[in-house]
Amino acid sequence: MMRTATVERITAETKVVVELGLDGTGEADIATGVGFFDHMLHQIARHGGFDLRVKTEGDLIIDAHHTIEDTALALGTALDKALGDRKGIRRYGDATVPMDEVLVRAALDLSGRPYVVHDEPELAPMIGPVYPTSMTRHIWESFAQTARMTLHVDVLRAARPGGRPDAHHVVEGQFKAVARALRDAVAIDPRFAGVLPSTKEAL
Repeated sequence: MMRTATVERITAETKVVVELGLDGTGEADIATGVGFFDHMLHQIARHGGFDLRVKTEGDLIIDAHHTIEDTALALGTALDKALGDRKGIRRYGDATVPMDEVLVRAALDLSGRPYVVHDEPELAPMIGPVYPTSMTRHIWESFAQTARMTLHVDVLRAARPGGRPDAHHVVEGQFKAVARALRDAVAIDPRFAGVLPSTKEAL
């Protein structure tokens, strides 16, 4: 059975379409109008092994907040739908990812219970002309809420001689780590095919 989902989210501020295939090859077609965010969603696809198509039309004339938030909400909804009843999945995933001077750890549980713990150093306020670095935490909160998962993201090291951390590396390291953790968590464990990974028998 192919684990896929298509989600359309329309508000007065945005129109988002997400197509997600969990058992893909990392193919991505992303267009949100926020270049750096597009780059990060490509990391989710490639390092998660997902096929991902995202098309977002948002009120960028105001700022990027609604566009980024609603895309993250739609992506989480697509993940939840593609997982179906979640039977047979490994459920837990974690990854520690280096990106030059940056080291990031992500751990997650597809538990059905949204919860986020996020720790990163103080960063420059913007990456490029449109992406506010303050949005990264909000992306994880929005994504975890609709995906119904517990997510911990910790930047373990971000030292850079002579200045503040490289915001691009810090944020990209987070997306790669989350993608790698998701890749493990959504994988089917052949020993427990058809079995819900919970002693409660509910997620």
